[in-house]
Amino acid sequence: MPLLKTIYRPFIIFVFAGLCLRCASQVSNINTESDKITLISKISMPGIRGRIDHIAYDPINHLVYIAALGNNTIEVVNINTMKVVNSITGLNEPQGILYIPSSHTLVVANGGNGNCAFFDAVSYKQTGTVSLKNDADNIRYDTSSHFIYVGYGRGSIAVIDPISKRQVADIRLDDHPESFQISSKHNRLYINVPEAGQIEVADLSTNKITAKWKNNNASSNFPMALDEDNNRLFVAYRNPATLRMINSETGLDIYSASCSGDADDVFYKDSLVFVSTGIGYIDVFRTTQTSLTQVNHIKTSKGARTSLLLAAEREILLAVPARGNQPAALWVYRIN
Repeated sequence: MPLLKTIYRPFIIFVFAGLCLRCASQVSNINTESDKITLISKISMPGIRGRIDHIAYDPINHLVYIAALGNNTIEVVNINTMKVVNSITGLNEPQGILYIPSSHTLVVANGGNGNCAFFDAVSYKQTGTVSLKNDADNIRYDTSSHFIYVGYGRGSIAVIDPISKRQVADIRLDDHPESFQISSKHNRLYINVPEAGQIEVADLSTNKITAKWKNNNASSNFPMALDEDNNRLFVAYRNPATLRMINSETGLDIYSASCSGDADDVFYKDSLVFVSTGIGYIDVFRTTQTSLTQVNHIKTSKGARTSLLLAAEREILLAVPARGNQPAALWVYRIN
């Protein structure tokens, strides 16, 4: 018997350790393909402290606009020269940011005072303000109607005319909106409303809510991406950490998979879904019409949850906040 114990004890320990490793690795590289994204540069942003929120991009001049919420600035980075070229100051917790190429206009949604500030993107001079009372957040631009949509307050999306710089309508929601996406195909907005535990759907011809899709078995639905061609929404939930593929016509679940925690941005391109998360990973999923398969689980940096897909350039930008002696930075990934 002592001999058997000597032989089997290492074996039992080995098997137990293997089982524990498998149980602890809900998000893993079991289905790893060749890396779908490759880190190609890190652009330092010295002096920037605190949380970083949304990102916008000027593709002609290769300028990235970064809402440095904790710094109350917009940092302007040239990704060709890899330099910070300007800083817009005097903001109040900038969250959402939008660049309109046709008019060279930059729009910044301030969470602190609710102001949507308009800037000339050449001179960086402020050209107007629309006051939305409080917590102005995500911004989208409809290239068909040329309206700006801004989520704000305890449950609204403002419709703003960028020419007159005036609010022309309001879409009432059940609570504060997080990410939302415009469907030109269906003339709709799909809106994450996590505090209400649902996705709300607005008809853009009437600015009225036409459907409310309750969250199932998960909560805190913050980021969202839309695949219009295949009528799919990709929504990341934080509790538990889940990526869900949803039919954008019916609101019914198609498939769901575990993802990394504290997801803040989701993007879709060429059958791949990219999820940037605050625990310090970018997860990459391959999609079919009926499934999601995780193919990469790429280590980044803790707190680096804000990203932007540059579809034409086949790149992903990741905003990395300062940590310890490491300055804030913009990491650039190539999509392979």
